[in-house]
Amino acid sequence: MPQLGFGVYQVSDSRECEQCVLNALQTGYRLIDTASAYANEKSVGNAIRKSGLARDDIFVTTKLWIQDASYDAAKKAYQKSLDELGLDYIDLYLIHQPFGDVYSAWRAMEDLYKEGAVRAIGVCNFAADRLVDLIINNEIVPAVDQVEIHPFFQEKVLMENAKEYDVQLEAWAPFAEGKYGIFTNDVLNHIAEKHHRSVGQVILRWHMQRGVVAIPKSVHKNRIEENFGIWDFSLDEEDMNAIAALDTGKSDIIDHHDANTVKVLNKAKIHV
Repeated sequence: MPQLGFGVYQVSDSRECEQCVLNALQTGYRLIDTASAYANEKSVGNAIRKSGLARDDIFVTTKLWIQDASYDAAKKAYQKSLDELGLDYIDLYLIHQPFGDVYSAWRAMEDLYKEGAVRAIGVCNFAADRLVDLIINNEIVPAVDQVEIHPFFQEKVLMENAKEYDVQLEAWAPFAEGKYGIFTNDVLNHIAEKHHRSVGQVILRWHMQRGVVAIPKSVHKNRIEENFGIWDFSLDEEDMNAIAALDTGKSDIIDHHDANTVKVLNKAKIHV
């Protein structure tokens, strides 16, 4: 699994999505992250075919929505995603939210993995307690937990638990969705100036050095290319310590422990 990938959350326009994925692949990205709930799997698949790249050179992730979190529905949802993408297999299939009948869904995904229909299975938005409980009560350990991680919410406890069970953490909001004044933060700007880089590049480099997979999103070709240009510099210990001190220990984007969040996400239907 490539450590730096490209995400397509909220890129709903089919042509725009196809073009930005194609731009990402041409830039050098080889991990593309989508989801059934994003309604753009077909565009992702079209871009992959138009890229001319070999299928085995591209790592494709998609996700199972809450509505399909049961054994039989998960099997059907996987096939629908496969058809939408127009692929023979999916590299990584994730439970999108920690709600609904996730245990039945996970066992369906375990079967898909054993059958070779998917190369790896994992989860999204599972806090440390939910992740460990799933691991203890099931056969296959999730390969990945895709969660909100950025300089202001660093998930240090989850990271410790993920390391214990050899689960790879992946950041779905590496730039905090622009919140916290992240691009104007004095600490991050100072580090960016020191390395003659953009704040975005510093943040992505920080993710890489922490061992976290990151999937930044952009529909702008120049930003897509800029985000990928992080392999020829490193942050030193002083930089890493300064960023570590920015952690607030909480999210300003979404609280998965909030009852209203649970209600809203469970009400969201992606198909009839």
